[in-house]
Amino acid sequence: MITDKLPGFETRLKEIDVKLSEPQTMKDMNTYRDLMQERSRLVPVVEGLSALLNLQAELEENKILAKDTDPEISEMAKEEISRLEEEIPAVENRCKVLLIPPDPLEGKNIIMEIRAGTGGEEAALFVSDLLRMYSYFAESMHWKIQEISSNPTELGGYKEVILSISGKEVYGNLRWESGVHRVQRVPETESGGRIHTSAVTVAVLPEAEETEVEIRQEDLRIDVMRAGGPGGQCVNTTESAVRITHLPTGLVVICQNQKSQLMNREEAMRVLRSRLYDMEAGKKAAERAQERKNQVGSGDRSERIRTYNFPQNRLTDHRINLTLYNLDLVMEGNLGQVIEALKIAAGEQALQEAK
Repeated sequence: MITDKLPGFETRLKEIDVKLSEPQTMKDMNTYRDLMQERSRLVPVVEGLSALLNLQAELEENKILAKDTDPEISEMAKEEISRLEEEIPAVENRCKVLLIPPDPLEGKNIIMEIRAGTGGEEAALFVSDLLRMYSYFAESMHWKIQEISSNPTELGGYKEVILSISGKEVYGNLRWESGVHRVQRVPETESGGRIHTSAVTVAVLPEAEETEVEIRQEDLRIDVMRAGGPGGQCVNTTESAVRITHLPTGLVVICQNQKSQLMNREEAMRVLRSRLYDMEAGKKAAERAQERKNQVGSGDRSERIRTYNFPQNRLTDHRINLTLYNLDLVMEGNLGQVIEALKIAAGEQALQEAK
C-alpha cells in the first residue's frame, strides 16, 4: 500500500526542519534553497498520505459499526462506507501523482514541434487542429504560447509548426505529448464519405538556456533566403528567412516567420539549443529508457501514442489503455483528464520501481 511509505516521508520532513533551524544552514543559501525545495515537495505528499490513511481507518471503523445490532447505527455506518469508498480512490490517485519522482526538467518551458506525417493534406489540416487544441489548453493554464516558425498549406493546414510555450510546469504537463498522433475521420476533401487515417508527429523539447548548451560559432553554417509561403502577400520579398545547420550533428533549423533576419536567427537558435539539449538529455537518460517505455511510453517520436477517432467521438491513449468518448471537448483544449491519467500512470510506475 502506498500509505506504507508515510513514516519514511515524515522522518525525512522532520530531518529537514531540524536542518533548517540550524544556524550554519542559514549561512549557506544553496543548501537552504535545496532543503526548502525538498520540503515544499514533501509537505503535500505527507498531508495527502496522512489524509488517505485516516480515510482508510475511518472505513474500517464503519465496516465494524455496520455489523452493529442497532439498526440505526448500522444504517449510518453503511452510508459512510458508500461515501468513503467513493472518496478514497480519488485521494489515492492524487497521492500517486504526488509520489512521482521530481524530474529536473519539469519546471522548464518547452519548444513544441508539430509535423504532418502520412496523409498528405489531411495530415496538414490535423496539424492545424492540434495547434488549436494546444493553444486552448495553454490559455486555460495561463501559459504564454508563441509561434516561432510554420510552413502553411493552401487549404489552411501546416506541414510543420514550431511553438514556444512558457509558464508554470509546462514540460511537467506536456512531456507525454511526444509521439505519433493518429487521426481517423472523413477529410474535407473526401467526396465519397470514406474515413481516412492520417498521422501527425509531435515533439516536446525542454527549452534550454544559453548557459546550458555550448554552441561554437565555427560549428554553424548560417544561410539566409527569401521566406516561402502559400503565395500572395504571405511571401517575403527580402532575404529575412534564416537556415542554421549544426555541422557536428547535422541538425537543421529554418525560421522565417519573424519580421527581420536578426529575429529569425534568434528564434532559430532557440530551437537549435533545445534540440541539442534534448539530444544530450536523451543520452544521459539512456539507462532509464526501458523504464520510460513501460506504461507511459518513451516519448520517442516514432511511437504511436494516441488515436483521435472523429466518427465515434473517441480518443484512445494506447500507452495507458485510456479511452474517452469526449473527443469534441478534448479538441477544444480540455486535455486535463488525459494528462491527469498519464500522471497517475507515471506515479504507479514509480511506485512499482521503488518496491
